[in-house]
Amino acid sequence: MEKREHWGSRIGLILAMAGNAVGLGNFLRFPTQAAQNGGGVFMIPYMISLLLIAIPLMWVEWGIGRYGGVRGHGTTPAIFGLLWKNPLSRYVGVLGLFVPFVVACYYVYIESWTLGYAFFALAGKLPQVAASGAASSEEYLRPFREFLARYTGMRGGGLYHPSLAAYLFFLLTMLLNYLILVKGISGGIERFAKVAMPVLFGLAIVLMMRVITLKTPHGSAVEGLNFLWEPKWHQLANPRVWLAAAGQVFFTLSLGFGAIITYASYLKRNDDLTLSALTASSLNEFAEIILGGSIAIPAAAAFFGVAAAQTIAASGAFNLAFVSLPAIFANLPAGSLLGFFWFILLFFAGITSSVAITQPVIAFLEDEFRWSRTRAVTATVLLLLALAHLPILLPKALDEMDFWAGTFFVVVFALCEVLVFFWAFEPSAAWREINRGGLIKLPRVFFFIMRYVTPFFLSIITGWWLFRELPDYLRGTSPVVWVTRGVLAAIFLGFVLLVHLSRKENRHGR
Repeated sequence: MEKREHWGSRIGLILAMAGNAVGLGNFLRFPTQAAQNGGGVFMIPYMISLLLIAIPLMWVEWGIGRYGGVRGHGTTPAIFGLLWKNPLSRYVGVLGLFVPFVVACYYVYIESWTLGYAFFALAGKLPQVAASGAASSEEYLRPFREFLARYTGMRGGGLYHPSLAAYLFFLLTMLLNYLILVKGISGGIERFAKVAMPVLFGLAIVLMMRVITLKTPHGSAVEGLNFLWEPKWHQLANPRVWLAAAGQVFFTLSLGFGAIITYASYLKRNDDLTLSALTASSLNEFAEIILGGSIAIPAAAAFFGVAAAQTIAASGAFNLAFVSLPAIFANLPAGSLLGFFWFILLFFAGITSSVAITQPVIAFLEDEFRWSRTRAVTATVLLLLALAHLPILLPKALDEMDFWAGTFFVVVFALCEVLVFFWAFEPSAAWREINRGGLIKLPRVFFFIMRYVTPFFLSIITGWWLFRELPDYLRGTSPVVWVTRGVLAAIFLGFVLLVHLSRKENRHGR
């Protein structure tokens, strides 16, 4: 067995894991979900889901990763084969390659928007409109919507036609991801996380402090916080609020993507797992609840009023990030600098996540086919570059890829993880693996939660998607959507073939 890389320090590991979790969703998806699902009431199912689903599953993924890593494997096809002695195990593990790779195909493109917007904000090239001259918030926001449409080319019928600037910033973003990944775990990902994460938190705190002091004739940021966190108790009985909260804590920690398992595979046999995982999770929750909840929606409420903030929240994360916030900063002192801070913050949040979700395929090629780091990274990034043109050019491809890889199969794969580790594998051995070398020992109640409660709730979420959401989603789709689904099926089958070939490689080469 060839020697695998390891993390250089515990702080580097925690920051890299936090970087994987802290992404665009912390600053965009969370506030819109909270605003649309009961405000302060949303936090009740959110915290329950965090305790019963997210944190236990986080420990499960770290345990699976370290177990495989000390045996020379960093991805789920091989690790599931070690845990579950069944011919199907490796093919169930294919989801641990398919999900992060497909998400990376569109995530890197959105990430590149933030880099492009950061440049345009600093250069003063974003729309400059006086708020006093607009008859309504919609009229004021129109130039910013048009700028986004021109930049991405996502308007009208037929294929999208992104601007030259959008495409060049996409290529630059791909290059930056490549340069980080090719330098390895400790020399690339860890070193970058040690710089990017402190900068990210620093920028977020500066923006939060500036937003909290906002006050205009339309309202104040404090009113925005009241709107966001005032509990709407009647919504607590709505099952969709509970599902939205469970989904948010699930996605915010990047669970079910395979990336945490791969990152954890670079731990040493007796490295701490329990406290490190909890610390990384806590950093993510601080970024989401304290910082993410205190920037976008409060700023919108202060500038446009609470009623308009509700409409903005309902318009989705993209409009919030690339339309509403630039419009607000445009009418503040040092607005160009604040806009730059906002978008470079989102860029750092994005790139620390994109390198994480690209790493599983790289690790698979290194571990199972014994490719060099450079060869594995180059092949993965080139394939990613090619397939990213699907969401760049094809209408509805981004939504389709996000539904299957970023929503549906994430939950299915997470359920598979906990069933394999605590049911197909020996549960007492799984519990020992999680606690070995830990700076804290988990209370025994978490054994019961991981073995019974977490899979129970994941089964409910999976069942809801299968029987309530999936039929509606499949009904009445266009031929363009089926093209995307065909490509996704081809990617999945391609990974199945690679897993099959890797078994032969391991039989003959080891």
